[in-house]
Amino acid sequence: MPTLKIIGRLNEIEPAAWDAIVGSESPFLEWGWLSALEDSGCVSRATGWLPQHLTLWEGTRLIGACPLYVKGHSHGEFVFDHGWADAALRAGIRYYPKLLVGVPFTPAAGRRFLSAPDVEPGLVRRSLAQALREICRENGFSSVHVNFCEPEEAEDLTALGFLRRTGMQFQWRNRGWQCFDEYLESLRSKRRIQIKRERRALQEQGVHVEVRCGAEIDTALLLPMFQLYKSTIDKLYWGRQYLNLRLFELLGERWRSRLCFFLAWRRERLVAGTFTVRKGSTLYGRYWGAFEPVRYLHFNLCYYESIDYCLANGIQRFEPGAGGEF
Repeated sequence: MPTLKIIGRLNEIEPAAWDAIVGSESPFLEWGWLSALEDSGCVSRATGWLPQHLTLWEGTRLIGACPLYVKGHSHGEFVFDHGWADAALRAGIRYYPKLLVGVPFTPAAGRRFLSAPDVEPGLVRRSLAQALREICRENGFSSVHVNFCEPEEAEDLTALGFLRRTGMQFQWRNRGWQCFDEYLESLRSKRRIQIKRERRALQEQGVHVEVRCGAEIDTALLLPMFQLYKSTIDKLYWGRQYLNLRLFELLGERWRSRLCFFLAWRRERLVAGTFTVRKGSTLYGRYWGAFEPVRYLHFNLCYYESIDYCLANGIQRFEPGAGGEF
């Protein structure tokens, strides 16, 4: 009979055992990403993200799990339930703490209930989801939330009494294009001309873009990439810094094979960069920053160059992040 166990730190589980139940799913579910968030201090009780990972065991073998956190706020989730929290306050209901199944600071969809390849995933989903309801009720949490899950998971959760929320995210998918010019031909003339002009303008300003992935990323690049991330936060009055330098260092140690940096240089000086992640046939855009203003740089670096890279490297899907329809 499988047994349930709550794990307070991912380091309590062998990386290979955890990644075996992740398989080909989202890279942000992997041990390297989640453990780095915890070990860097970005995810902790002090930051309002208390890890309480729910795991399912068959003897000493991990056969299922979901990344679970006790939340003291709603920041860093990218699913905005502040209206619910305000309504609860007006009604005299304590909204926090609450339970969250998801990936901190990461609005990327993916499976949230992980299972071993030889185990029926539906059984694992229902076992974990039922356990979440019981944990919520027995410990007096206001609610349990499962963010950015897969459709089949949403179906099982709905059957167990969960309420469904529907969001929208814009992604790029390759419809059979072989190169960037072919992709441009699928656009309206106005947009095609505009993109060509913006890419040409970047060259005219003396900026060139370089892509480094995996082993091509020097350790010395981790500090400027963190500084670029922080530069974006500092420029926005609503910006909130969730990540620290130690996280970038740990990712370089544990997760470098997943990293892909798009770097903009002018006269041998780094002026901007994007932090993206690649797994299988999907590229995920995460962080962007610029040390100096350059016209058209943002769209070139975060969209055009990324799509060009996908087309050149057989990547079928690009998730640029939580941006809009542009």
